[in-house]
Amino acid sequence: MQQWFTLSDPAMQEAFFDTPLYREFAQLEEFSRMPDESTILRFRHRLEKHKLAEQILLTVNELLSKQGLLLKAGTAVDATLIPAPCATKNKDKARDPEMHSSKKGNQWYFGMKAHIGVDSDSGLVHTVRGTSGHVGDVTEGNSLMHGEETVAFGDAGYQGIDKRPDARTGVTWHIAMRPGKRKALDKENEADALIEQTEKFKAGIRAKVEHPFRVIKRQFGFVKVRYRGLKKNTAQLVTLFALSNLWMVRSKLMVTGA
Repeated sequence: MQQWFTLSDPAMQEAFFDTPLYREFAQLEEFSRMPDESTILRFRHRLEKHKLAEQILLTVNELLSKQGLLLKAGTAVDATLIPAPCATKNKDKARDPEMHSSKKGNQWYFGMKAHIGVDSDSGLVHTVRGTSGHVGDVTEGNSLMHGEETVAFGDAGYQGIDKRPDARTGVTWHIAMRPGKRKALDKENEADALIEQTEKFKAGIRAKVEHPFRVIKRQFGFVKVRYRGLKKNTAQLVTLFALSNLWMVRSKLMVTGA
């Protein structure tokens, strides 16, 4: 509930007192002691320590697989930058040492990256990795496989991924052509026109990986890291992507009664 409604620890505490529906969902008795913000903080630390956010994502995906909503034939991969505060007005008078700068286009960003692998059919997330902002997309690409796919899709930033030492056997990569090279195609040439059609087809599949990013940023308001350190923020990311999977198929789940 805290992640779904973008609530801070104090706001979550207040919500338990003010909203009976929240208490019912959390299975809290009406006249029992409500969890305060320190309890919520300790609970989140326990989730991080025992890597239970990953178990939440796994449990959600097992549910979706049983409903036939998550297939395993193909994977699309991508990464997005999540900004972190650049200010040094904190106890240590320093920026978060686990966050780094990365350049996108002509603009620099300071923060972390969320790398995800999604089902190429449904766009549902099955794998999440959190890294510093300066880590290249291609570096994490092969770690975003679940192991059962036979095809994978990525944008031009994943060029050469199939030749890396950690490349998986049995997986055929379909990587986008670099923008400059694609722009130089002669649409009047039959061979180039066929290449352009192929690129459009690959782009249509890769577009599905953008949907979870939109959900966590727009629906759940995750546009900037909330905590210091990669471990805490990655745990939140994994939880949010588990929730994004439920959000994206909510209408289908309501029909099936799951």
